[in-house]
Amino acid sequence: MRLAFLRRTPARQRSLPRRLLLLAAKGVAGVVLASVLCTLLLRFVPPLTSGVMIERRIEALYQGRPYRAGYQWVRWDRVAPWAPLAVVAAEDQRFAEHHGFDLESIQNALDEHERGRRLRGASTISQQVAKNLFLWSGRSYVRKGLETYFTALIEVLWSKRRILEVYLNIVELGDGVFGVEAASQRFFRKPASRLRPEDAALLAAVLPNPHRLRVDRPSAFVEERRAWILMQMDQLGGLAYVRQF
Repeated sequence: MRLAFLRRTPARQRSLPRRLLLLAAKGVAGVVLASVLCTLLLRFVPPLTSGVMIERRIEALYQGRPYRAGYQWVRWDRVAPWAPLAVVAAEDQRFAEHHGFDLESIQNALDEHERGRRLRGASTISQQVAKNLFLWSGRSYVRKGLETYFTALIEVLWSKRRILEVYLNIVELGDGVFGVEAASQRFFRKPASRLRPEDAALLAAVLPNPHRLRVDRPSAFVEERRAWILMQMDQLGGLAYVRQF
């Protein structure tokens, strides 16, 4: 009996790595399925929060300071069409054409970096939604890989209008100010449905860094950027551009 047990032991040992590999594969498949179902659900249901909102709250707790996030979901048809036009003009003018990644802008950024310039970002609105909604700030290969995955996922499962709608609702526009409704109420004392072109362009002008650039105290740079965004809004075709979504 002892010899028979010893003969079976190596087979058991060989099967252990296979069982672990199968378990790992099932875990990965489960995570992928959960991410797909969650993303599909968010095509129809407003997100309760976002990765950036959670991150800002954790930072405030760690620093021991009070923090209150202003976030109020508003439907696409309750936002002045100048707002989506302004963010596209400011952040991603090929939004209607690409499938989540602006390869031309990425290549231009890399070319400029090779010529000695600082590497600038080339993130599309789709990438920013993926990052702000599901992930955290910072630079790492892991986060970039996850951003790429979620960007592809929302481009497949969501419409372009839904991507813009979520972006407009979760984008950070000031300290504790998330989305155009909260920003419009805070800075202009009116709902997002009543935003004028100049208001929308001012909100879009602070998007590179809403903690350094202020809507309520716009610097000369912000004012210049607002004027540039207004020109780009006209060049895109005005409100006719937004009607395609």
